[in-house]
Amino acid sequence: MDNKIANEIELKQRRDFMKKMVLGTAASMMPVYGLQAWDKMKESMGEKSFVPVMLTPYNKDKSVDYKGLESLTDHYLAAGARGLFANCLSSQMYDLSPEERLKVTKTVVNRVNGRFPVVATGSFGKDASEKATFSKKLADTGVDAVILITSHFAASEESDKTMIRNLEAYLNQTNSLALGTYECPSPYKRILSLEVLDFLLGTGRLVYHKDTTEDIEHIRKKLRLSEGSDLGLYNAHMGSAVASLRAGGAGLSPIAGNYYPEVIAWICQHAEDPAKKAEVDWLQDKLTEMESRITVNYQLSSRYYLNKSGLDLEITSRRSNASLSRDEQDQIDQGHREVQEWKERLGI
Repeated sequence: MDNKIANEIELKQRRDFMKKMVLGTAASMMPVYGLQAWDKMKESMGEKSFVPVMLTPYNKDKSVDYKGLESLTDHYLAAGARGLFANCLSSQMYDLSPEERLKVTKTVVNRVNGRFPVVATGSFGKDASEKATFSKKLADTGVDAVILITSHFAASEESDKTMIRNLEAYLNQTNSLALGTYECPSPYKRILSLEVLDFLLGTGRLVYHKDTTEDIEHIRKKLRLSEGSDLGLYNAHMGSAVASLRAGGAGLSPIAGNYYPEVIAWICQHAEDPAKKAEVDWLQDKLTEMESRITVNYQLSSRYYLNKSGLDLEITSRRSNASLSRDEQDQIDQGHREVQEWKERLGI
């Protein structure tokens, strides 16, 4: 047997043992948060699901536009989203105050009204205690899982052992809160190693992972390790979108969903359909080529594109005082025309 595969099997066996131990303890505690969300997450996300990484709409003065956020939530769901990731990097979470992070998340939770799961980032704070405190406040908004930024738990030069130690300190203060992980590019991208993933799976609390590796082989290893668990892996990279779905990924969470969410939902729905294989493979090539063109000046161009789809968002961002150039608008206009041709061809 290949040594790498043997190591993965050994990790999985050890994780299964750890999970039984943790679940036994958790069941006796009757957890305050989280465990009851697992069945809902699995039921709602049983099929391949598109889970948008949500934008935060702003008013002209750059205050949060909560009415616009409600409209945007409706737009994602109408396009076929089957879960929502609020308060993420696309939401400009680092530019929101703690109170805004909570209110943005609560607005989305209220708008979804239990129809589909909502997850949001909660690992803010200088130490485990502060992270746990904010996570509990976030849990009180009604989210189905609190997302942990992988790079919030160890500096770039620190080892996985240090990361696990910091995670343990956080976990000990959050009861049985259902959790997710996100390999966010900021403050730096920390790819979730198999060792850390194995540790988190062993807690029985991990239900969501947003993968940004852009490495289909590493994705496959994560999927093999997490087989039989409650974890759903959602790929952020459009270049490996179909491959990850066919390998067992639970769905997609790409920034492309802030341009043509109905197309991302369609590819999730049909990726494994043998009758649609030719169309899916064709669309995968189109999406890969479009990605670099459509996401120019992302925070502004996504709003510009969404307005062409019927929304009325201010073309503004807290990170920039600039506006879309005429060339950038022309590029998005061209992309929008091409996407309409895709939709006509595919019957979307």
